[in-house]
Amino acid sequence: MYKCDKLKNGIRIVTHDMKQRDSIAIGLWVGVGGRYESDQLKGAAHYLEHMLFKGSKKYSCNQIKEMIEGVGGALNAFTSEEQTCYYAKIPAIHLERTFDILADMVFHPKISSKDVQKEKTVILEEIKMYQDLPQYRVLEILDSLLWPDHPLGKSLAGTPESVSAMNSRMIKKFHEDYYTTKNIVVSACGDLKHSNIVNLAHKKLSSVCLGEKSSFVKVGPSKLGSSVVFFKKDIEQMHVALGAIGYDEGNKDKYPLALLSVVLGGNMSSRLFNEVREKRGLAYSIGCSSRTLHDSGVFLVRAGVDNTKIEEALSVILRELEKVVKNGVTQGEFVRAKDYLLGQLLLGMEDTMEHMLWIGEGLIARNKTKTLKSVINEFESIEKEDLKRVAKQVLKQECFRLAVVGPVTDKQRSIISRLMKTA
Repeated sequence: MYKCDKLKNGIRIVTHDMKQRDSIAIGLWVGVGGRYESDQLKGAAHYLEHMLFKGSKKYSCNQIKEMIEGVGGALNAFTSEEQTCYYAKIPAIHLERTFDILADMVFHPKISSKDVQKEKTVILEEIKMYQDLPQYRVLEILDSLLWPDHPLGKSLAGTPESVSAMNSRMIKKFHEDYYTTKNIVVSACGDLKHSNIVNLAHKKLSSVCLGEKSSFVKVGPSKLGSSVVFFKKDIEQMHVALGAIGYDEGNKDKYPLALLSVVLGGNMSSRLFNEVREKRGLAYSIGCSSRTLHDSGVFLVRAGVDNTKIEEALSVILRELEKVVKNGVTQGEFVRAKDYLLGQLLLGMEDTMEHMLWIGEGLIARNKTKTLKSVINEFESIEKEDLKRVAKQVLKQECFRLAVVGPVTDKQRSIISRLMKTA
């Protein structure tokens, strides 16, 4: 289903020819993100992502944007804890030019001192924006509780201090150290020929610096520390993030945990949505998710709660988590969750962009790309009892960490702290 190749310099390529599509989605992946940074370089991967749009050896900043958007295409990028991806979706006839633009901006950027200083102001404003948004701030606080004193527990965008201290020399060195051949994946989906993508990659990327796969600081044993952090902010809603360490990307129990998160809070028919919002009207938004990392993972419940009812909402959430540990899930919940998750996956894979992200992330993160059929088989092999088993492993009272952002009172602090100890 998927075709893979490797250039002589180590760059990996994966493609999927999707018949009867008019578009092609291309991604250039680099195996580096926030967890690869020292405190001094915190935010460097994200900063570099910004800089690569400012101009390259062949193209100016305006040309990069105009030559792709001018034909109806879309161009963007993202930085995560473990990867950075630069991607475009364009009408298929514009493949060669788009690949040339992407490759030149990513691997032959200018990174001028003038642009670095100018973009610094933009990034510092971005940091302020995220600090002002409670739904983001609460997740950063939770990360610091789950992974204390580790890069995963620190802001992806960096701190005002670390970003202010960066200069063009540091950004160029980061690019030189991490944007190397064994750390790169090219993924493409749509109306394409695999051989064409390989030829384009060979033509444009054969001169990329050689290098080894990036290394990172591994997550050690869980450290004892605060289980609750309150951040007082005068806003109209209380934002809550409750989490526990989950499974890493190599652990097959990540699949039952994904199903469990759907049962608990993955959609409008989930337990938490019904109990917290529909039955009691305690929150507008509430949901649950799980995600995996190279050597760790997280199970997360997040909600926006009525300021005066946070104690009741949290009590209901903890009670529902306790019930699933004790009793597991019903057969109906199990079947619906499995059908929902697989249905969402199948619908997503109809889109060239979503499919490109799927195969690219698989290769850069795990050095393999699973077919839809193999993933479906993984889920079909899960039994209802597996969800109860992983609930007992992950949803332990002593493993919960809680972050709250909002106008919390001293009385609420006391009640919530007690709830966390007695849940």
